[in-house]
Amino acid sequence: MVSSSSSSSFIYIILLLNSSFGFVFGCYESIISFGDSLADTGNLIRLSKSNNHVASSVPPYGETFFHHPTGRFSDGRLVIDFIAESMGFPLIPPYAGVMKNMTSSRNSIRGINFAVAGATAVDISFLEKRGVKNPATNVSLGTELEWFKQMLPILCNSPTSCREFLGNSLVLMGEIGGNDYNHPFSQGRSSEEVQTYVPEVVKAIGLAIHELIELGAQTLIVPGNLPIGCSASYLTTFENSNKDEYDAETGCINWLNNFAEYHNQLLQEEIHRIRELHPQANIIYADYYNAAMHIYKSPKKFGFTSTIVACCGGGGPYNYDSLTSCGSPPSNVCENPSSYVSWDGIHLTEAAYRLIAKGLLQGPYTIPRINELCSFDGLSKGKSDQ
Repeated sequence: MVSSSSSSSFIYIILLLNSSFGFVFGCYESIISFGDSLADTGNLIRLSKSNNHVASSVPPYGETFFHHPTGRFSDGRLVIDFIAESMGFPLIPPYAGVMKNMTSSRNSIRGINFAVAGATAVDISFLEKRGVKNPATNVSLGTELEWFKQMLPILCNSPTSCREFLGNSLVLMGEIGGNDYNHPFSQGRSSEEVQTYVPEVVKAIGLAIHELIELGAQTLIVPGNLPIGCSASYLTTFENSNKDEYDAETGCINWLNNFAEYHNQLLQEEIHRIRELHPQANIIYADYYNAAMHIYKSPKKFGFTSTIVACCGGGGPYNYDSLTSCGSPPSNVCENPSSYVSWDGIHLTEAAYRLIAKGLLQGPYTIPRINELCSFDGLSKGKSDQ
């Protein structure tokens, strides 16, 4: 956890953010982000007492775009980075970096990212009561929301100006919720038990959305879960010889993808309920699942030669070993990450994230279509875009 900073830190943030958010740039003035490792741009490595225990702090993480580790769990940029670029913004800095960094240019920030790798939607006490440990962090979505609320009086000087600030921001709600299932599944819990967690996970996301709207948020993007049955980590953990458990087209595990779809179904029902309570708000469901499945089902169309085998990992059929993480000896890394969908067996490559972002911003994978609310023409082109 990050403790309160000195008064000079707060003064710095006031000046920096007020100067950055003070004018309209396109449809939105800023981006406020919450979530886990799919959106973390460097919070976990700054919050951790020792970077030695954070995989994203060492090469080859970050090698493709940044050419050095940034704390992102990928070889390059994430969906949030492509969204920021499409809006003409600089990349959104991590909350912990803003709190600690006193030298950044005042014109370099167009938002703050509170996402932390390993974070859960439910409070850590929910999992602890069930004997499930979170080995990465004790941060939950509620923690991230508290950080934001603590900063809100610094970003704006009255309830009216705060509502205006949030109303002019694009709020990204993750993805969040994946770790609520990753942790128990990796610790041997049955699918029947973990399925009972889903309503509570969705409820936690819904409460956060509701609170942000009450504070003034007008446009929120709420991603669903990815098809976890296509993840090298899950494919390794649940590898078996029963062909009926696998999708013949993609090689993904059917029951795990069905689990992800169950979460997404309940999440969409929760979003519908909140829309009825707050008809003035734009609550956009981001269909990460089908955006990713489009890639898994047609990899050659997008220039991928490997979908379910990790680019970087510790070997085995899917190049994933929970005891040998990417970047630690004797792990190996592929020569061309852009031809892989999976980066480290858990997270995706920059190439995959870019296509998912494109599917959200310019394609059919948001409900309602976000490009009907705002044009996102600035998304950089990549392979198979022509």
